[in-house]
Amino acid sequence: MTDARELAELISSGEAVPASGWVAGVSAALAAALVAKAASRSEGWSEAAGGRAQALDLRDRLLELAAQDARAYDRALTALDERDPQLSGALAEAAEVPLALAEACADVALLAAEGAERADGAARADAAAAAALAAGAARAAAKLVAVNLGAVEGDERVAAADRAAEAAADAARGALGTQI
Repeated sequence: MTDARELAELISSGEAVPASGWVAGVSAALAAALVAKAASRSEGWSEAAGGRAQALDLRDRLLELAAQDARAYDRALTALDERDPQLSGALAEAAEVPLALAEACADVALLAAEGAERADGAARADAAAAAALAAGAARAAAKLVAVNLGAVEGDERVAAADRAAEAAADAARGALGTQI
């Protein structure tokens, strides 16, 4: 089994990166992996193979978005430190990636909610837990969109991230209310 301590050490280091966007992306990727596991363990879920494939695609997409977020955040910090005239562009980029993260997290939560309803036995609990994890990651990513844009009133990216986080939260509430 992989040592989670190394991951925790990386996150708790004094370095600025990786930070919360990366952690949200990796957390949601792990949630997607739980959905894939639930699908693999569920003979009674008629679309389990498709659910597993979708979960694995989302896992891989979220891991790539987490890496992109770390790079974008690092560039934004550098631009801020150097008082770069391109700072607003770097901050906008640092908001685009968390927006994509929030939307992918919502997709994981929705798929997990389906798994919580259709998976077999104990796999339903894994799917419900995945929905909750993905919803938390979506909310974290939405917060980053707002922070990185300076919470510009009326910015559609902030509204889109909030909608994704709310969709994820709704899915998680449904999944956690499912009989296990």
